[in-house]
Amino acid sequence: MAVTSEQVKELRDKTGVSVMECKKALTEAEGNMDKALQILSARAALAAGKKADRALGAGTVTSYIHNTGAVGALVMLSSETDFVSKNEEFVALARDIAMHAAAMKPADVAELMTQPFIKDQSKTVADLVSGATQKFGERIEVSNLSVFSVR
Repeated sequence: MAVTSEQVKELRDKTGVSVMECKKALTEAEGNMDKALQILSARAALAAGKKADRALGAGTVTSYIHNTGAVGALVMLSSETDFVSKNEEFVALARDIAMHAAAMKPADVAELMTQPFIKDQSKTVADLVSGATQKFGERIEVSNLSVFSVR
């Protein structure tokens, strides 16, 4: 089955992964979008593993305070370069992780990484970070986490 440019665009819009990687995944999946998403997810985990020994020299610290003011979280999301850490999608990911942490109140980073993500229960926070590693081409890591609650 021939992969159309519309299919590639749809997959790219869903994942943010490069056009070439989307086309390869769709070709391998014979045009099946769900199977292509699974292929990209598996490749994200591989990409993250290959980059695990790279040094983290940049990042962003992001906070989230719930509208009640009773709970909040600080998250340090690290990357290899300032170029990635200044990217608005990277900053948005850090904010989403901080929001998740405020809602779920994990005891530490290890627990945070295993939790299903509040906006998409089919993914864990670790899956989000692996996806970011694949998308940005750099090692991405939640380096620090603090959750505060008055209750």
